[in-house]
Amino acid sequence: MATGKPIVILGVFVADTAYRASRQPRMGETILGTGFTLGPGGKGSNQAVAAARLEADVSFITRLGKDTFAEMAMQTWADAGVKPAVIETPESYTGAAYIFVEENTGNNAIIVSPGAASLISPADIDAHADLIRSAGVFVTQLEQPVEAALRALRIARETGVTTVLNPAPAAPLADEIFRLCDYVTPNETETEELTGMKVETVDQARAAAAKLMERGAGAAVITLGEKGALLHTRTLSELVPAYRVGPVAETTGAGDAFNGGFAVGLARGFEPLEAVRFGCAVAGISVTRPGTAPSMPSLKEANAVFARGSL
Repeated sequence: MATGKPIVILGVFVADTAYRASRQPRMGETILGTGFTLGPGGKGSNQAVAAARLEADVSFITRLGKDTFAEMAMQTWADAGVKPAVIETPESYTGAAYIFVEENTGNNAIIVSPGAASLISPADIDAHADLIRSAGVFVTQLEQPVEAALRALRIARETGVTTVLNPAPAAPLADEIFRLCDYVTPNETETEELTGMKVETVDQARAAAAKLMERGAGAAVITLGEKGALLHTRTLSELVPAYRVGPVAETTGAGDAFNGGFAVGLARGFEPLEAVRFGCAVAGISVTRPGTAPSMPSLKEANAVFARGSL
């Protein structure tokens, strides 16, 4: 049974293909790897899975090719309870990412080819305008073309839907897009790119958050990794500490877990600070598990961690 108002997310699905080896091959060279995994990825898709696993009513707008990776996307969403609003694009392919992981350090290098999702257009958004208008919360990122995100945010804002922009990957943005956002949710690196300001301390994050609000954002939520997340509004500026749930296995999906959890908190009518706390609880669980979409917790797990408070 879904809880809270509906959530609509616009974004990208990509199949993550991850290769482990001692080093990257040079041009013209073939080397043996030590591991390989294939799994669902894409920020928007991960956020939709996170929210649906928390028993929210979640619809996901995207484009897919007509291929094996599209079947993986549909199965991933079916398993989580995400309602797909998919534009089938047989002339292109479903997005994929090449992820090289250096075995000894864990450092990675990534190539993302969004494929069909790079064709998401304002016309696609208009075709799903009624779905966006039906939402309590609308979320998007910057992996699909920014014109599509802008159109969707405009439709949501005109209808009074709460709007969340996760500006990832960071890109130069016009002030107009900030003015359409009730919340922007960048991490430290994205905040630095958007503001040109260093974000190494909480006070620096506060100054950068104020800059994002000067540009028109209603409020800023800056995720600070193991420090937690800073909520900065016109009336308060508070750091929510990270939830320590267990040994950290992988942090790749933490930002998406947070954004999914934060959206669910808002959809359930939580005060913004409580919604940030809920997002931190969800992220705190996700980092104890490998993978992105597979690491997202259930509502029961999230509620248990949320109830005990951050440690």
